[in-house]
Amino acid sequence: MDLSAINPILFIAGFFVAATPLIFAAIGELVVEKTGVLNLGVEGMMIMGAICGFATAVETGSPLLGFVAAAVGGAALSLLFAFLTQVMLANQVASGLALTLFGLGFSALLGQSYVGVKPPRLPDVNFGLLGDIPVIRPIFLSHDIIVYFGILLVIAVWAALKFTRAGLVLRAVGENHDAAHALGFKVKRIRTLAIMFGGACAGVGGAYISLIRVPQWTEGMTAGIGWIALALVVFASWKPFRVLLGAYLFGGLVQLQLNLQGAGVAIPVEYLAMSPYVITIVVLVFLSRDKSAAPGSLGRIFHASS
Repeated sequence: MDLSAINPILFIAGFFVAATPLIFAAIGELVVEKTGVLNLGVEGMMIMGAICGFATAVETGSPLLGFVAAAVGGAALSLLFAFLTQVMLANQVASGLALTLFGLGFSALLGQSYVGVKPPRLPDVNFGLLGDIPVIRPIFLSHDIIVYFGILLVIAVWAALKFTRAGLVLRAVGENHDAAHALGFKVKRIRTLAIMFGGACAGVGGAYISLIRVPQWTEGMTAGIGWIALALVVFASWKPFRVLLGAYLFGGLVQLQLNLQGAGVAIPVEYLAMSPYVITIVVLVFLSRDKSAAPGSLGRIFHASS
């Protein structure tokens, strides 16, 4: 075992890369749940985004187009969930689970011809003279644009929910959909748009895994990140900045277990691989205290016509 082989600067910088897919998936699901909808299909939308983004980036040579395609793919799959739950009034839990199974299977079919293919690389953001600052540059200023976009998205969602009329309407639908409907708000339309937003975010998160974090296509490569995102939203009490902190906690633990494996720590690899998931859940459970934060209509079916 050689812990001196762990570079602390690269270790901390790795937090951002490991946390980014979770940030996108969790913040999208937070918006969905704020409208009172529980979508357990995050994993399926992420893996569909991963293959849509990967295939588009490989065929066009543009990683940015790949992320756009991933957002479209995730949003398109989320429409299936919206149709089942908002039009057919199907059970949200069962529909979400079915969406995940469908996404995992369909993505495996679509990705058969892309196994072993390397995607084009997305360059890091050029910060000019700021990029010459030692320590600060490799930790905070050496990442691709998607990392920074994820942070900005969290800030934008927080501001929109807190300060805008659209955010107020969205929260009103989630707290009491019957009252919102009585006030003239189109509950099903609002929920469908939120579901599509969550699907697009999950798709981008999935594409980040296949294009940046692990630049290759592998069946089932999201490896449970969608389920962590679902848990993170609940344990963060539906607060965007707590989601961000939880994502970085998970990212740090992922980097730690990878570095410990590289340093030859005498712990079975299986235990190290599962540790980020277990520790993240345990810590977030203890940090979560506000049980009243859940939207009042979460998981409830809206029966009135929109």
